[in-house]
Amino acid sequence: MPTPWKRSPEEIHKSYVSNTEAFYRVAGRGIAPQLDEFAVKCALQLWSRAGSITQSHVDALNQIYSRGRKPGLWLLWELTGAVCRAGDFLPPLFFWNVADRDVRSGADSSRVFVRMMTNILLYLAAVDDDVTFAEAQFITECTDKLTAVCDSAGVRPSKPALNPNDYVTSGEPSFTEKYAGNSASAGAASGAEAAVQTQAEQEKPDLESLMAELNGLIGLDRVKKDVKSLINLIKVHKLREENGLPVAPMSLHLVFMGNPGTGKTTVARLLGGIYAAIGILKTGQLVEVDRSGLVAGYVGQTALKTREVINSALGGVLFIDEAYSLASGGENDFGREAIETLLKAMEDHRDELVVIVAGYDEPMEDFLSSNPGLESRFNKYIHFSDYNGEELMAMFEIHCKKNGYRLSEESTEKAGALFRKLYEERDENFGNGREVRNRFEDMVVRQSNRVAALASPTKEDLMTFLPEDFTDEDE
Repeated sequence: MPTPWKRSPEEIHKSYVSNTEAFYRVAGRGIAPQLDEFAVKCALQLWSRAGSITQSHVDALNQIYSRGRKPGLWLLWELTGAVCRAGDFLPPLFFWNVADRDVRSGADSSRVFVRMMTNILLYLAAVDDDVTFAEAQFITECTDKLTAVCDSAGVRPSKPALNPNDYVTSGEPSFTEKYAGNSASAGAASGAEAAVQTQAEQEKPDLESLMAELNGLIGLDRVKKDVKSLINLIKVHKLREENGLPVAPMSLHLVFMGNPGTGKTTVARLLGGIYAAIGILKTGQLVEVDRSGLVAGYVGQTALKTREVINSALGGVLFIDEAYSLASGGENDFGREAIETLLKAMEDHRDELVVIVAGYDEPMEDFLSSNPGLESRFNKYIHFSDYNGEELMAMFEIHCKKNGYRLSEESTEKAGALFRKLYEERDENFGNGREVRNRFEDMVVRQSNRVAALASPTKEDLMTFLPEDFTDEDE
């Protein structure tokens, strides 16, 4: 399975231009404004199937413009609202016209357009380094509908587009499934207000199903216990308020400490839904950022950028990964400005914003001690331990099942030994769940190379991992 490719904004624009220029060479440049508008609309529809909306999506959207045209000026809160209002995919009118011209001229410009859009959407799906099944399904739907126009018009066949399902890296529910619900009634609203309005009109998240999802996570026993204790504390706090009893001020902001790939983002997403289900938050969406999503390159811009992110998270959870990087650049670093802006927002929006900061144990301790305001606002810590060998193996088996693979008896034994060894020999950079995903993707590539050499591979051959699909160094 190809690995996802995360690109800088400049590389995204370069890719968009190279793809659109290939189309313009056969169809003419007069269609550029309509194509750019259509590509932006497709991006919004695509990202409504993503797991979350981040600054990476904003940066990518601002790069969707053809050569010679002006770039976009989207902000995070605008994108969040627009994604919630994104509708269904329909082939644009200009594409029907291109297909009709192809039939008359014997050209295949419309087929080139199908391949171009598939490539562009695959790049846009991977801007957060994660392509969900829902995103791949959307790209497939787009390709099928565009191809159907070509077929109905009688455009001659051409080489097929890429298969989006080959690029899937995550089965996480989509953004709108988790936060936006039915967005049809939000058409009159704009920006972040549309996201809030849409969420308010749907039923609140079901606490029972969210807790079941939490309990169903592999491992994380201590984390589950801490989350349940926190929920009980909140429930009792609310009951005392309702009965007129005195209650001490309670901070809901959290510190998640642990190595990468230990489920911190997943638990943060569930907590947002749980807080909404018990009435602590209005919407419960998760907005995930890191330093690059908060810090700008010039004086004064960081505060604006940070406030945009905060506005998109109101009513939900702002999750800051590797938060310690905000305090690692010295007194004159713009990260300090982001921290001060964040602390003020936490005070101004204490009833509509929960902030979770996450990162490695020691750097996070240094981060919290770097500013008295951080220490006072973040007083609840949840530690995410590394997954042991059995838990890593269970994750690997889930990847296999989701993607239609199975292990032979010998491969099961070998995989179990591999993950036990990985856990026992881990260092401070151990990737946990990410390591499992990387190993799975490596095995898919090796299995594909092996099966491709078979004269007539069976369905069983296509589905089965054998011991030789492991590298020699894993033995």
